[in-house]
Amino acid sequence: MGETTAKPPSAFLLVDLIISLDGYASAEGWPGWWGLEGPEYLAWLEQEGEKGYTFLLGAKTYRLMSSMSREASAEDSEFSKDEGATLTGLAAVPKVVFSSSLQAPLSWPNSKLVTGDAVEAVREMKRTGTGPLSTLGSLSLCRSLLAAGLVDRFRVVVFPVITGRTGSERIYDGYPDVALQMVHSRTFDGPLQLLEYIPTVLSGPTGSSPP
Repeated sequence: MGETTAKPPSAFLLVDLIISLDGYASAEGWPGWWGLEGPEYLAWLEQEGEKGYTFLLGAKTYRLMSSMSREASAEDSEFSKDEGATLTGLAAVPKVVFSSSLQAPLSWPNSKLVTGDAVEAVREMKRTGTGPLSTLGSLSLCRSLLAAGLVDRFRVVVFPVITGRTGSERIYDGYPDVALQMVHSRTFDGPLQLLEYIPTVLSGPTGSSPP
């Protein structure tokens, strides 16, 4: 299942999110990936990590992911082998962290701190063609970049769970209206669904002209 269009340019920006069916990024009391990750999905994550992305993230995600990466590298880690490989592998990839509260130098390897305006910094990164960019979590950063019209691809992996009572971090609150043209889809391990779109921010309801 799926379809593809022309390959995006080298400096393209991908917003990459995982969501529950009802649009939450996580849920209280649930494990990572809602405990539903499988070998196909984890193998795909590893392949994606080899595509040369520079990852963009905010301070909250930096603190969480760097801590998880360190924990996964410990001998007594509670992460599975595949989970640990995915998390520890993040240390080797380039990361740009947008924060006014963190201080340089950052302890997580290959992490660059930017204290100025994230939208303008990413706009310049795209203009100078620094290679493919991808967000890592960081919901408010994703929202700002999308609203600014900087996002070339919007990709979600939908996990088949509804967390109406325990869900936290609603992903789409505060988003503008966005038209989505599907360019790729696939399933992982049976129940997980990847959906990838080209987004167009709208100035009004469907049928209005984009800004």
